[in-house]
This record gives sequence, structure tokens and C-alpha cells, in this order.
Amino acid sequence: MSRGKSDTAAPLIPEPGPAFAEFARGFSFTLDPYQRDGCAVVEDGAGVLIAAPTGAGKTVVGEFAVFLALRQGRRCFYTTPIKALSNQKFHDLVERFGPSHVGLLTGDTSINPDADVVVMTTEVLRNMIYARSAALRNLGFVVMDEVHYLADRFRGAVWEEVIIGLAPDVQLVSLSATVSNAEEFGDWLAEVRGDVRVVLSERRPVPLFQHVMAGRRLYDLFSEEAPTASDVPVAGEVNPELVQLAKQDSRFVRDDSRHRRGRRTRDRIERNAAQRGDRGPNLVPRRDGAVEKLEAEGLLPAIYFIFSRAGCDQAVGQLLHSGLRLTSPAERARLDAIADAVATNLSAEDLAALDFATFREGLRRGIAAHHAGMLPAFKEAVEQGFVEGLVKVVFATETLALGINMPARSVVLEKLVKYNGEAHVYITPGEYTQLTGRAGRRGIDVEGHAVVLWQRDIDPRHVAGLASRRTYPLRSSFTPTYNMTVNMIGRVGRERARGLLEQSFAQYQTDRSVVGVARAIARNNDKIAALWADASCEQGDFEEYARLRADVSQVEADAARSRRTDRRAESLSALLELAPGDIIGIPAGRHEGWAVVVDPGARRDRANPSPTVMTQERQLKKLSVHDFPSPPVVAARMRIPKHFDPRQAKDRRNLGAAFLAKLAGMDTRPSRYVAAAMDAEAQERITQLRSALQAHPCHTCPDREEHARAAEKALRLERDTADLRRQVERRSTTIAVRFDKICSVLTGLGYLTDDAEQVTPAGSMLARIYSELDLVAAESMRAGLFDELDPAELAAVASSLTYESRGADAKRPSRMPNRSTEIAQSSLRHIWRDLSLMERDHKLDASREPDIGFAEATYAWASGRDLADVLADNDLTAGDFVRSMRMVIDLLGQLADAAGAGVVRTRARDAIDLLRRGVVSAAYDEDD
Repeated sequence: MSRGKSDTAAPLIPEPGPAFAEFARGFSFTLDPYQRDGCAVVEDGAGVLIAAPTGAGKTVVGEFAVFLALRQGRRCFYTTPIKALSNQKFHDLVERFGPSHVGLLTGDTSINPDADVVVMTTEVLRNMIYARSAALRNLGFVVMDEVHYLADRFRGAVWEEVIIGLAPDVQLVSLSATVSNAEEFGDWLAEVRGDVRVVLSERRPVPLFQHVMAGRRLYDLFSEEAPTASDVPVAGEVNPELVQLAKQDSRFVRDDSRHRRGRRTRDRIERNAAQRGDRGPNLVPRRDGAVEKLEAEGLLPAIYFIFSRAGCDQAVGQLLHSGLRLTSPAERARLDAIADAVATNLSAEDLAALDFATFREGLRRGIAAHHAGMLPAFKEAVEQGFVEGLVKVVFATETLALGINMPARSVVLEKLVKYNGEAHVYITPGEYTQLTGRAGRRGIDVEGHAVVLWQRDIDPRHVAGLASRRTYPLRSSFTPTYNMTVNMIGRVGRERARGLLEQSFAQYQTDRSVVGVARAIARNNDKIAALWADASCEQGDFEEYARLRADVSQVEADAARSRRTDRRAESLSALLELAPGDIIGIPAGRHEGWAVVVDPGARRDRANPSPTVMTQERQLKKLSVHDFPSPPVVAARMRIPKHFDPRQAKDRRNLGAAFLAKLAGMDTRPSRYVAAAMDAEAQERITQLRSALQAHPCHTCPDREEHARAAEKALRLERDTADLRRQVERRSTTIAVRFDKICSVLTGLGYLTDDAEQVTPAGSMLARIYSELDLVAAESMRAGLFDELDPAELAAVASSLTYESRGADAKRPSRMPNRSTEIAQSSLRHIWRDLSLMERDHKLDASREPDIGFAEATYAWASGRDLADVLADNDLTAGDFVRSMRMVIDLLGQLADAAGAGVVRTRARDAIDLLRRGVVSAAYDEDD
């Protein structure tokens, strides 16, 4: 592979040619060395991977590919992950190269599609490749902007499908954020595309300074220069003032350096401290105070990240309530014009439903939110105002970090913890780098600033670790799907399709790791051979003798484990039989001694009973089966008062006195537990093995134990090596194995021929459906499930194949809008259930369950209901509503294409017409 790094001036990076010189004259500034190197590689005829920080100007290399394509009379496709980026790049290229040369294709928008340069979403190019589109003729260059999106769990596979599926003579220009395994990614690109070279730059075009805001004061995070503000990596020392501040504040937060106190404990400590007059200052900045401080320090405009949609909206409301105004009269006039342009496409009723007045007031003050729950048109207004420098602070969720170009002077992180869908977790160094990467506008700011707001549990050293480490590894999310499988087999046949899948980055990463494991196995085998040589004995085969010894130990260990399991089962059974007032002996542990049962604790969880007892020390303790290595024996009984309250000290004293009095009259000598004898079969096996050991010639060797030490090491290494071999077996050909299983399912259902070598007419229909539940949709269509539905009903049922409820969505049970849709949905669920069983039989993960949470809203909108009613009745945000509706429209379009001429195609297209109205139509060119 040819590869080079700009920092080391590797010889594989050629000198720029005449085309670059002509291209560079169009810029008013000198291009960076890495930009020049990337362009030189492209002019040299090779592919290139550019990995550089956010805002470093990677797209210059992509624009050079466009320039070269026009110069050579060839076509260039410029792909982006989201429609908003496609729209933005389209306008940028039109401004640079002229409207006659540039087109746009985003699935639902088509502008000048036959142009020499076409900007498109990556999915559009993937679909072109599968359809063998004539548009691919004379294609010379493909620019893949934000190629690190291939790590995206839901859509990342599309990037790999394109990279693998493009013709070999197409030059690929891949633009990526800084990733820590860029060389590995470049190696894979070279493996599948030929000559691809890697150009890396870790230098930020604008130095980034790191701060922590505590109270109304802004502290430097590092005592000297921040690592992100330096051209060369430096190990930054944490500001000692912050360390001292955290130490003082920790009295109210932690029990020690590791464990956070719970909210109740913190509240109690703070109340007590306040009564003593010892309460520390509240260092957590208010949102309005934080923005005022940023304004005073000249750090606006800022993106203020809050990992919650509701939090973003609340922050805007808090700043409006505080009376804060960040704009001049001229800026307010321009922002009013931007807001009013949004309003022209919406009715007065829709504007009222969207609370446009509040949005407009915030915007004209230079304050706005930006998150997926907002109407796309509102987000576009915020983006436009921010790019023009009019909006001064945007409260955003982390999705903005992956969105369109919105650089700021400062980035604020309110917290370093976010909810990942399952738990609240700290953000990773990679996420921190992505979020703060927008700080510092090239050509505008001399420096950028990242500000972390103080929280009661903050650790400045942890923040410094996030800011210092630039770890963002690229991990493939590629996995074959039903649609991908029929498309690839239809295009190149099964054998070649399987080979192409084995070329995926996912398989490459797996194989690379397997190579490392294989090397470890080889090293272990060499060590094992050497150890057996050390253990050799003149009197006989010591390896045979050592394995006999190991067999004895293994059988004894298995028998002991079995007896422990039996004892635990006996203990569990005994605990389930306990009753209040039973006096039992606790055989071992911290609570060893006598105790009286207060509450058996078996009603809550019979699998793990947890009796509450009073010990001889008159302490109430909650026990578990782990406190009873042998089963408890009831030695006596006493009465527990009916109204005994363990929270009352008097009740505890009285019970304790009665318990001790009872013990005084008992025989308290502990009863000895008699363990069950070893299993007869195991005992016989051990006897046989010991006899064989004693009869072995090596048993009498005077150096037996010295030989045994080497043999034990060899056996231990053999066990480790066996584990490594199992890893290899599990991880090898994962992608191809899944592909084979999917082929079996598709063959059984008639989408592939019996030999799975060709696609049937049903498979050709499936090839046009790109939904996550593609096979459910195709089976539903084949079963005639959609045939009797009117357009609104068809849209409602189709929504269950695209919608996926968020965790907090279900405030009332979801249902279908009428009887016809209930019957159709019931049939669709039967289809999904049958497919799930089939997937289980083939050891495939089951497809997710259809979700009817958006069906009523879809039906209501298709039936002409007002936006306000639909949003209110279904508890939806405008952004979620529009995004979900567009997904339904996309699927209906796919169903229309797949169905062929007939009633389903007609009604699917009629349904699209019904849905594309009002806010859905107005925002349809926006991205989700």
C-alpha cells in the first residue's frame, strides 16, 4: 500500500502539480501543508484518506477533486451523511463552480441531476450502485465527506457498501474527523480500493483553550498551556486552584475519593452545614449567569451543550425570563427577517401550535435551542442566524456535534454525564473532542475556548484527562441485511457477494485482531514445548504423569463445586422455610452467632430470600443466602410482637431483651453441620486415578516436584491457548456466516432460487425496500395485507415499520386508528412473529418489533387534522413529528416502487400526497 503522512513529509506524498497551482490561486489564503499534500495525492491519481480535526478545512481536498473532474471532463459525486450537509455543500459548490455544473440529489430533492458534479446523500449513491444506474458512467471521483459516519450503528453500513461497490477506476477521496486508528482504516481502503494514501493532521487551525467555570469565575483547566492549544503534544498539569476547589467542595459531595453520596445524604449534610454556618458557596453556575460571564469575557458566540431536549428549551426560557438581550438593533432586524421567512410557509394556526412567538423572541435576542425535537425549518433559521454571527448562544444536544458546519468561538458543556438510552454515563474522550471541536472559527477567531461548568461531583483531573486524550477509534458497524443480500446477489452473484462482504472494514478489523491472537497462540505453543522439555523425566513419560495429576485435581474440584452447589440449594430451601420468631445459628462471617428472625424476607423474591434478623448484639441485619455456607437450623422459637416496628428504638430494646432472655435458657452449643458425602461415581474415579498415579514410573522420581512445576506451567498455558483458539473460532468469518444464514432464510421464503445463486421476482421486489424491517414489509406486501387499505390506513400501518418509540414516549397505550387498520396490523404482527421464529431457528438476531406508536398521528394527519390537534393528541414535538412523517413517506415511496403497477402503488402515492402538506411539505428539504 502507498501511504504517507504530511507531518513526516514521506516520499509517497508527491509534489503538487499544475492543476493544484491553478486551484490554489482561487483562495485568498495559503493552504495548510496537509491540504496541499492531500490535493497532490489526488492529482497523482491515487485515492486519499484525510483525517484532520473539525474545522481544519478538510473539504478543500474534496473541492479539489471536483475541480479536477471538471478539468478532465469527468463526473464527480460529493456524498454527505445527512441532507442538511448535502444542501449546504450544494450551495457552496454552486457559488464556487456555477449552477450549471452542480446538481443535488437527496432522495426527495432533485436539482440538475445530470450535472458533472452532483451532491448527494450516501444512501442515494448506494442505491445507484445497486440499480447499476447509467449515472455512474464516466464517474471519475467520489468524495465521501464525514466518512467516520461508517461507525454509526444505524446507517454506517451504507458507507462500506459504497466503498466496496464502486468501480475500481473511481478515485475515492475520504474526509474524516481525527480518528486514532486512521492508519488501520487507510490500510483497509488500500486493500479494497488499490492505491490509497493517508494524510493526517492533528494540528487545530485555531488553538483551543480549556476552562472550568465555577460560580461567576472562569478558571484555566491547565496551569500552563493546554494540550489542545499547542502544535506539539504536551502533558498539561491541572490548575492547582481547581484541585483545591474540588477538595473543598467534596465535603458536600463524597464520602471519600471514590463514592458519591446519595441525594438524601447530600441534602442532610448541606442542611447541617447551613445550621452550623459552614455551608460552602454554590459553585454551580446558573445558565443566565454563565452566558453573561461569556459575554463579559468576549467568548460569544457559543454553543452550549445540554444533553436533553427539554433542558435546551428550558434554558432558552430561563434566559428570556432573565431579560437577557445579546443583540444590537441592526442584528434584531436581520433576525426578524430570518424568522419571518420561516413563517411565510406556515399557516397562522400552525405557527400558534409551534409557539412561533416564543421562538422568534428568543431568536431576535440572540438566544436559541437546536435539537431533533424542533421543526427543521426552525433549526435552519437558527443555523443561518448563527453562521451570520447574529445568534450568540445556541443550547444544543450532542447531535449538533455531528451536524452541519456551525463553528463558534466557545463551546460550553453543562455536564460531563449523559443518558445513553440505558444508563447515565460519562462522555468519552472521543465525544469530548467532537463536542469541543467546534470552538474556534478559522479566519475569524485567534483562539477557541472550551468551558466545562462546575458540578458538585466534578473532578478537574478527570476533565483534564478528557481534554488531553485524543482517542476516537473508528469501529465498523457493518452487518449484512436482507435488502443488502438480495441486491448484492442480484448484482454479482452469491459467491462474489460473499467475497465482497469479507472485504468489509468490519471483517478486516476482525481479521486484524485475529491475526494478533494467532500470533499469541504460536508464541504459547513454543513456550509449551519448552516447558514439557524442562519437565522430561528419565524414569518415564512425565507429561502422561502430569496429566493424571491434573485429572485428579479436576475431578476433585468438580466434586467440591457440586457439593457447594448442593449446600447452597439446602441453605436456600431452609431460608424459604423460616418464620418470624425462629432462632437460628449463623455459622460464619461478620454476623456469626445466634439471631432471631424478624422478617423472613421471602415474599419479595423467593429466588433470593433476604431475612431480617436481630443478632445477639441487638442489631437488626438483613442477611442473604451468602451468609449461610451451611443451612441454618432452627434451634428454638419466640414470639415477635404483632406491632413490632424496627424503626422504633423502644421496640428494638424490648425485643433484644426478650431475645437474650430466651438465649439464656437455651442450649447454645452450636450444632455441627454434616456435609453430604462425595458422589460415589466421583469417588470411584478419583480412586482409579490415584492408583494409576502411584503405579506410574515417574511417581518415585526424586526430582518429581521439580518436573511437576514445569508441567503445571505448561498445562496452565495450554488452557490459556485453548481459550484463544475459541476466540478465533468465534470471531473469524463473522460477516460471511451471517450472510449465509440470511441466504438460508431468503431461500426458504422464495426470495432466492433454491441454490441461492439468483434473485427471484420476489427478491427483486425486496431489493427496492430499504426499511429496517425490509423483510416484514416485503412479506406483508406478498400476503396482500395492504390491498384493502385506503391511503390514510396504508400510511398508518406503514408507520409501524418505521417508527421506534423513545423511552419516555408512551404516556398512554398506543392503538390503531380504526378496525381495518387493527386487522391489518394484527396480520402484520403475525408475519413478524413467524419471521422472528425463523430467524431464531437460523440463529439470527430477531428483527425489532413493529411499533404502532405513530399510527394514530399518521392517520390523523393523512385525514386532514390540524397540526395542533395532532401534536397535542399524540404528545409529539414538531421535530419528531416531521422526522417520523418523512420516514413514513420514504417507506411509502419504496412500497410504491416495489409493488409495481396496481392498487398498492396508487394508494401509496396517494398517501404520500396526503402526508406532504403543511409543516411536512415546508420542511421536506431539511434533514432530520
